[in-house]
Order: sequence, then structure tokens, then C-alpha cells
Amino acid sequence: MSDACPPVRIAIVGPESCGKSTLAAQLASRLQQHGVVAVAVAEYARAYYAHRPYQPSAADILAIARGQLAAEQAACDAGASVLLCDTTVLTCRIWAEVAFGQAEPALLAINQPHRYTQTLLTAPDLPWQPDPLRSHPDSRDWLFGLYRDALQAAGVPYQLVAGQGAQRQAAAWAALRRVLPQLPVF
Repeated sequence: MSDACPPVRIAIVGPESCGKSTLAAQLASRLQQHGVVAVAVAEYARAYYAHRPYQPSAADILAIARGQLAAEQAACDAGASVLLCDTTVLTCRIWAEVAFGQAEPALLAINQPHRYTQTLLTAPDLPWQPDPLRSHPDSRDWLFGLYRDALQAAGVPYQLVAGQGAQRQAAAWAALRRVLPQLPVF
């Protein structure tokens, strides 16, 4: 994995159905309106399972983590100055621990939560939206705690993003302004 182009990397993490994909797209669009070359890096698991049955194995989770990092690098190589990463390897690590009781050493080795300029942790305060890749509708608070605890254990500061609609976007935008102070107020 190359870091030849170190853009501002924003990690957007949290439990299932907490608005990460929507938030990444909204923030990228808004940044582009302000002349920033921003890209929403999609959750690679969706592409990975597009042509496979959703029956995750430890090998699948490692492949997804590597694919997520490759997608970030591709966005960087394409000239993006801000990456809005709709999930990170941290998500793969947590899913491995939830599904298999532990993450493989190879997965732990590529989990680098400090590589992100800013981490946004999405609260599980949005209505559940069913999806074939989602499987824990009643465990989002518990999963949120796993993310929070993992970030704290790694010493990674994060900004909580909560609320509905414009309130959620404004919270995320305020966090972006901490690392991109040239941006206007939401």
C-alpha cells in the first residue's frame, strides 16, 4: 500500500444502517461545491458481494479490507485531495471479531486507524433500513460501543455524528472544518 499521495482522509465508521454511505456522498458533494477535489470512497464490501453469496469467511473479510485500502489508494492516485471513506479496515476488524471471535493477524496488521486525518463515528439514531448485507438490527447500540471502544483503545480521537438530516450533516461538517478550516460554516 502506497502513501505517495497523502490526502486528507476522513474515516466514517459506525454500526450498520447509521448513514455512513449517505453522509460520505453528501460531504463529498458539498466539498466539491467549495472547489475541493473530494471523493466518497464506497464501502468495498458491497462490490465484493455483488457477485458472491453473502456468507462471510475470515478470508473474505481480509480480502474486503485489502479492497477497501486499494479503493482509497485509487481515489488518491486519481488526484483526490480529500477522501471520505465510507468505512475502513476498522469495520472489517470489528466484523471479524463479532463473526469469528477474533481478527486474523494479517487483518490486524493492516488496520491503521491513525492514518485518517479525522474520524467520524456515526450514532445508531437513524431508523433501521433493511439491506441484504445488514444482519444486526437489534445490536446497533452494542456495535456502536465496539467502535467507540476500539477507537479509544487505539488512542484515535473521533467526532460523534448524531441527529437527523441537516443536524447530522452539520455535525459532520463541523468536524471537517477542524481539519479544513478554510471551509465555510454549514
